Amino acid sequence: MLRKKTNRVSHRAGRTNILSDVTHKSVDRRAFLRGSGLAIGGLAAISATGGAVTQASAATAVNGAVETIKTVCTHCSVGCTVIAEVSNGVWTGQEPGWDSPFNLGAHCAKGAAVREHAHGERRLKYPMKKENGEWVRISWEQAINEIGDGMNKIREESGPDSVYWLGSAKSNNEQAYLFRKFAAYWGTNNVDHQARICHSTTVAGVANTWGYGAMTNSYNDIHNSKAMFLIGGNPAEAHPVSLLHMLKAKEQNNAPFIVCDPRFTRTAAHADEYVRFRPGTDVALVWGILWHIFENSWEDKEFIRTRVWGMDQIKTEVAKWNPEEVERVTGAPGSQLKRVARTLANNRPGTVIWCMGGTQHTNGNNNTRAYCVLQLALGNMGTAGGGTNIFRGHDNVQGATDLGVLADTLPGYYGLSEGSWAHWARVWEEDLDYLKGRFSDASFDGKSMMNLTGIPVSRWIDGVLEDKENIDQPDNTRAMVLWGHAPNSQTRQKEMKTAMEKLDMLVVVDPFPTVTAVLQDREDGVYLLPCSTQFETRGSVTASNRSLQWRDKVVDPLFESKPDHVIISLLAEKFGFHDKIFRNIAMDGEEPNVEDITREFNRGMWTIGYTGQSPERLKMHMANQHTFDRTSLRAIGGPADGDFYGLPWPSWGTPEMNHPGTANLYDMSMPVAEGGLSFRARFGVERDGDNLLAEGVSNPGAEIQDGYPEFTMQMLVDLGWDKDLTSYERRMIEWVSGFSDVRPGAEEVGETSQQGELPSDYVSKVGGVNWKTDLSGGIQRVAIKHGCSPFGNAKARAVVWTFPDPVPVHREPLYTNRRDLVADYPTYEDKKFWRLPTMYKSIQDQDFSQDYPIILTSGRLVEYEGGGDETRSNPWLAELQQDMFVEVNTRDANNLGIRDGEQVWVEGPEGGKVKVMAMVTERVESGVAFMPFHFGGHMEGVDLRDKYPDGADPYVLGESTNTAQTYGYDSVTQMQETKATLCKIWAA
Repeated sequence: MLRKKTNRVSHRAGRTNILSDVTHKSVDRRAFLRGSGLAIGGLAAISATGGAVTQASAATAVNGAVETIKTVCTHCSVGCTVIAEVSNGVWTGQEPGWDSPFNLGAHCAKGAAVREHAHGERRLKYPMKKENGEWVRISWEQAINEIGDGMNKIREESGPDSVYWLGSAKSNNEQAYLFRKFAAYWGTNNVDHQARICHSTTVAGVANTWGYGAMTNSYNDIHNSKAMFLIGGNPAEAHPVSLLHMLKAKEQNNAPFIVCDPRFTRTAAHADEYVRFRPGTDVALVWGILWHIFENSWEDKEFIRTRVWGMDQIKTEVAKWNPEEVERVTGAPGSQLKRVARTLANNRPGTVIWCMGGTQHTNGNNNTRAYCVLQLALGNMGTAGGGTNIFRGHDNVQGATDLGVLADTLPGYYGLSEGSWAHWARVWEEDLDYLKGRFSDASFDGKSMMNLTGIPVSRWIDGVLEDKENIDQPDNTRAMVLWGHAPNSQTRQKEMKTAMEKLDMLVVVDPFPTVTAVLQDREDGVYLLPCSTQFETRGSVTASNRSLQWRDKVVDPLFESKPDHVIISLLAEKFGFHDKIFRNIAMDGEEPNVEDITREFNRGMWTIGYTGQSPERLKMHMANQHTFDRTSLRAIGGPADGDFYGLPWPSWGTPEMNHPGTANLYDMSMPVAEGGLSFRARFGVERDGDNLLAEGVSNPGAEIQDGYPEFTMQMLVDLGWDKDLTSYERRMIEWVSGFSDVRPGAEEVGETSQQGELPSDYVSKVGGVNWKTDLSGGIQRVAIKHGCSPFGNAKARAVVWTFPDPVPVHREPLYTNRRDLVADYPTYEDKKFWRLPTMYKSIQDQDFSQDYPIILTSGRLVEYEGGGDETRSNPWLAELQQDMFVEVNTRDANNLGIRDGEQVWVEGPEGGKVKVMAMVTERVESGVAFMPFHFGGHMEGVDLRDKYPDGADPYVLGESTNTAQTYGYDSVTQMQETKATLCKIWAA
């Protein structure tokens, strides 16, 4: 489809008059660009216009004033600032944000090309539907009416759970929040997004270790690291700007860089120590390192005594992993791991970094907890330069997760309990009984559908194909809404095709038609709705480090596209609950007011501190990026003085409280009011007679200089601190508890407390209101006033007694070629959870290794992102990587009769196969093959380009690795297993 523009032979430029005219003149760069008609983008913009740029007159430059608008890159989660230059409503050029503390003027290839994402000619330009096998243009009114009528019919026949609302990691925070709220009013928990298949095991593992399931420090804080331990990640390609922060530590601190990966990646090329290990053996590898740390007493004993629970049980398990056993299971030599252990012990604080290489496994939650335990043993938590830095792959996958686009929680990780729904009903000022009435009245395992975890996105195809009697909901999934989601990023593509064809209705909401448009062979019942890109709207976006940044709108929505929140509003109107969803959100014509949405989630997300980041504060931070320190992220003077950039959550209390945000989670070296924290007391105060609270340590200035539980109104009364509540705060707490029937109005904020003697039943009725449910923020404010963390001061939990494996253990992948290890390290028994039966042992008991001897893994490329629909539709990126490929070791290639550059078949043990180009390389060891996961549009050797709507096919198509990828899901979160399956390869 594309031709290379160069064959590495230098060519003289066709036109040089612009350059020659200014060669000997002193000229301002921007004046030159405007005067020349290039607007922005450097001299490369000449080629972007075909090399036929002519110089504009001075009068033209004056009349065509260029407006600069600050926005945020829409690819990975680093959060790079993009300066868009707009002339007469047209985005004419871009620059990187030099003031941004995240990217400091740097961009990767994807970031440098985002303007084309917004202006791309391959965009879906208007609503379409499949009619008699052909794509037909329709109006928005027709689309909303037909979709709404079809869904209402399904709802009436099968209940609200038969419509699945698959959300997006690309929507901004406001749109993500509104999407989850919309699903609640539709009446289902069958709502999820990409985080399920990228970092759900991280969230589960990390949150259940020390309290919050997110990156603890920041990219910038890596500057303080004395050692860097990276496992299962490739930032050089996946998050290139993040690598610059790591290289800064390597250079200025002489910090050793250790990379553990089955594949020698571009990141590994920067490593001081590269550890190659067998895919799927992360726990064994980490325990092998810890074996040396414990054997030599290199652990931080005082940190463990005061801030960690359960390390003795970890030591018992680690003792089994002597160097010989570790090498037998992982392939990594014991002598090398001893060297790694010594390096980590001698260079503290060190950071541990991981990405999807560690998460996408059937025991992914074990992997992420093992990484956490390594840091706890070394005492590297809650300190600058330490922590677990978890790099996330989509620009707002962190925010969409925080805002609750998940099958198991409401916004803010409140869960789905009665109390959680009651909390959000209060925030929404909704009648709780009305919300209950929106859900099916069925129940399973004693839980109503309102309180029952939904089907995760990783398993939506089973919601369609599984026998109805095996699913914990009234009927199968009959309609799918794929909203900003690439289906080729999921495993079991052949079964997905079958599921798509079985649905009554399939709806795609996306700037691009995605692979969904061509994967199925349907004649009708498919709708394509063009949503705008994030450059055509405004709102906040959360980077991987938990900082929120505000995007301003660059251009108005192009073609007939509409922003996500406008489409949600249209659907809510069709379904009859628009007035309820938007009762506290103003309408600007057909568009819900974005700032009002921010303020609404500010009023409800007390759990993780999404309450202090008002639109005004976020916009002020974006306007004053230059005032923030490039390492600590704290503002030095200026209007944001003392704040951490982007108010990384938790930013406690109300915006008026001006909490600066929390740059490094669990840092006990600074007061809570200045961004310090303890470990969260979310697991109780005692376990098996052992104390779960911190031992004799607290933040500076804390009036409780020891461990303490989470704060409740009861606790404030017992301490006598309730007298610090304002009258408004007290009345709000009383209303939340039900003690009072009158909700205090906003006009009462600021009134001083006039509390007299408390009634005898006061504490019994009001005492249960806690820091998470107090809508006034008063409990948080008073706790912090006295120097305490609102969520308590506890020990991290090295042993998670609520998980299938309380102590992380190695378990062989479902599809393993090491049959000698299955008996020693078996997988789980088959079980039913997340509404569906899930297979483990029944798969692993079958030996596929003779026919499928090669381990298959997958990962990212620097040129593309996610499922690749938008980046493969970008000509400047598509030119760089035009072929889907498989990396095969030289020995394997020679044994199989495969030559570099030739076409080969790669087939998985479930029968899915792909035809791709062979790359013969030493990056992978013998017995391992690697494929990138950004391609789609081919299916088992067949090019599907002619099935796309005219003009909407990406420039580059290719096979999806997930056609050959297999069944396998994490035992806690249903994360798909893409990093350790089997395949066979032969010449095509």
